[in-house]
Amino acid sequence: MPANPTPPANPPRATIGRYDNPYRVAVWDREPPPGTRCEPLLLETPDRAMAQGWLYSRGGEDTVVCLMHPRADFAHHYAVPGLVERGYAVFCENSRWLNNDSTLLHEVVLLDVAAGVQAMRERYERVVLCGNSGGGSLYTFYLHQALAPPEERLTDTAAGDPFDLGRFDLPPADAMVYLAAHVGEGHYLLSAIDPSVIDESNPAACDPELDMYNPANGFVEPPGQTRYDPEFLTRYGAAQHARVARIDEEARRRHAMRRGARKERNAGSGGLASLRLSIATDFLCVYRTDADPRAVDLSLDPSRRDYGSLWGVRPDWINYGAVGFGRVVAPEAWLSTWSGLSSRANILETGARMTLPALLISYSGDHGIFPSDRDAIANALATDSLARLEVDADHYGFPAARGREIAIAAIAEWLDAP
Repeated sequence: MPANPTPPANPPRATIGRYDNPYRVAVWDREPPPGTRCEPLLLETPDRAMAQGWLYSRGGEDTVVCLMHPRADFAHHYAVPGLVERGYAVFCENSRWLNNDSTLLHEVVLLDVAAGVQAMRERYERVVLCGNSGGGSLYTFYLHQALAPPEERLTDTAAGDPFDLGRFDLPPADAMVYLAAHVGEGHYLLSAIDPSVIDESNPAACDPELDMYNPANGFVEPPGQTRYDPEFLTRYGAAQHARVARIDEEARRRHAMRRGARKERNAGSGGLASLRLSIATDFLCVYRTDADPRAVDLSLDPSRRDYGSLWGVRPDWINYGAVGFGRVVAPEAWLSTWSGLSSRANILETGARMTLPALLISYSGDHGIFPSDRDAIANALATDSLARLEVDADHYGFPAARGREIAIAAIAEWLDAP
């Protein structure tokens, strides 16, 4: 049985997930070629945290391809076997926030990227960043800062806490590959958050006039065909922005309370209550984040994708469950990572400094990255050397391993070109 079997063409009604094992979707389907060595690396970051990496090579390579995600486990990424086979070293890095986006600050995780790039700079002539999924916006954010003079870098987080990136060494890379990369995690959620939530403390509270899963608004349960009216979609999109703005406002309110308590403590006043408030994190619980109309109305942003979202074939059910992006998150992390209005990890903004040669590979059946997203990334990049390729596969390179193999071969050919 394959390590990560592809989803059935016509899943039974009771099956709502796409994959037999969703924890293996980014893992390789075959072992690296004979002679591959794996060197585990512990990376101390410039702010004295730790990231971890795995360097795969057979020796003699002059180019290394780096893979990293803000929080996902890329230790055994599916690109490794094919790239090593074609003569490239591959460095897979996991951030300090592995499997945890509840406190993830994108501004800070750039230092994890820097530690990895520095370690590879010491070993190889050419360092290529390969941004897969959320790695694309992470690496572009990193390059936006690394390619800027220190005095022009960010000096705070999205929440406004001091964090001067100009104090740190951020070594640049030599080229950039986008592999099924999205614009940014906040940008993604801005299109997927459910605007019909009318009570942030009640997971079932719903405004029927803004409910995309309400038949009165055009929704039809599969295998029927859903079609939304343009007027509904306009109201829906505006309401999504409004909900994110409300969550941003609440996040800033809670963060201001903590910051005020810290000031009291630093001034020597406030006592035990201020001490506790300055430490305590009041997590946001963000309900219903699988509500992108494009998941069920395939006439919107048309592509070769089939029905459903990244999470599965019944987003109308998944939307009310425990699974989803940005669900339990600290106020600072919401603003830095998941807010489509406040996060800086957004290629539409950071692409302005991405001047390195770039390859943009998209998957035609992607359930989370649509043609408009791919074009937006291409248009945002400042590079004067951009190659593009579309491969027939879903977000993780399925069916089988065919899409993955085509994509990896294309990366190798692009890297080989003079």
